[in-house]
Amino acid sequence: MSPVPQRSNDFVPFDRDNGARRRAGDGWLERWMASVADLARLRSSHPMLDAVIEEVDGRRIRIGDRWLFDFASCNYLGLDLDRDIIEAVPRFLDAWGTHPSWSRLLGSPVVYEQLEERLARLIGSEDTLLLPTITHIHMSVIPLLAGSGAIFLDGRAHKTLYDGAMIATGHGATVERFRHNDAGHLEELLRRASRGSRIIAMDGVNSMTGNAPDVPAFARLAREFDALLYIDDAHGFGVVGERSADELCHYGTRGNGIVRHQAESYDGVIFVAGLSKAYSSLLAFLALPSKLKDVLKVAAPPYLYSGPSPVASLATAWAGLTANEVRGDRRRYEIFRKTRRVLELLRELEIATPNRSGYPIIEIPLSRDEDIDEVGRYLFEQGIYVTMAAYPLVPKDEVGFRVQITAANDDEQIERLCKVLIELDDRFELRHREGRNPRERSAEAREASGVRG
Repeated sequence: MSPVPQRSNDFVPFDRDNGARRRAGDGWLERWMASVADLARLRSSHPMLDAVIEEVDGRRIRIGDRWLFDFASCNYLGLDLDRDIIEAVPRFLDAWGTHPSWSRLLGSPVVYEQLEERLARLIGSEDTLLLPTITHIHMSVIPLLAGSGAIFLDGRAHKTLYDGAMIATGHGATVERFRHNDAGHLEELLRRASRGSRIIAMDGVNSMTGNAPDVPAFARLAREFDALLYIDDAHGFGVVGERSADELCHYGTRGNGIVRHQAESYDGVIFVAGLSKAYSSLLAFLALPSKLKDVLKVAAPPYLYSGPSPVASLATAWAGLTANEVRGDRRRYEIFRKTRRVLELLRELEIATPNRSGYPIIEIPLSRDEDIDEVGRYLFEQGIYVTMAAYPLVPKDEVGFRVQITAANDDEQIERLCKVLIELDDRFELRHREGRNPRERSAEAREASGVRG
């Protein structure tokens, strides 16, 4: 989470000589800039931050004159490259043009209503409401739901959840943080809380660890204490879904999200997810009761004032839902299979990762946070593109990089990633579980895995 500069009341009067209002001590800006210096330096110098991607070929990307295998994509199902979906776009453009100019309150293309009905059937909710992004949803809906009540925010909630809660404080809400995925700590806070509206806000599948909370435990607390459980499942929707006797892997079937995956109902639960990851479309939605949907249609600023999603995104969402019905479970199995290959290698190398779920988000922390620049450059030089997790985006003891596996990453790319991870373990101090010398582990893992040095 990025640091938030704290406001100070130590202003001194307006300085007529230099035309600026200063703070006593005049050092707050310098201190804040120092706190983000590592990230600012990496942004300007590192090839995997703020990169300009000039060409795409499947899960290969070109930056400058270098081609790399892409393990930073969140297009988990690979639908961004699906020819059936790409070829579905022109007929929607012919019917609606490139972009409807109305806000949804003023004029909502019927495709929205049709998509909302399909999404409600897929996830098994009473209703859904489509808005352009999850960020739009958090910034507008969390303050509306909380009012002047209390928000109980998971300690590792996504930054956009945090920002939505901070906006709510400007409308009179209070915010309490509970330890990450700790239902016991949340219960203590709920018991001490005063009466009024209560929102429990947390992630479904976590965007860094790849793990998910015990949704039924948190839903039980929400019902017991008359609260709403508000779940952001940006990285789970499309990847995990309801369990079935004929499922191909433990991700489940249909990709309808973490609530259905854990066999929980939507009673007292607001489920938020996006189509920008698994479905490669600029759309997001809430699963909610129809009565609440009617309220948000006249109270949520993005519905009232924001421009809608492009027609191409409506098209790819519609075609993507069809593709999910036909071949989604096979795509999810491919993600599972390739993710398992990488996680098995990490276990052989005894490299630490918080991933316990087997879901396709693999965080690999470094032993020394100051190695982040050199490690990232080595990955880049070896043709591996990942998400760098630099301070202050993450705490210093979690600095490292994140690997994301998609159905479109082929086996050659997975094997190349494994080879580079072995080499990286030889050259740098990745964090290990307790065990033997890292170099001994690397040699044994290389031999056992069949990856050649």
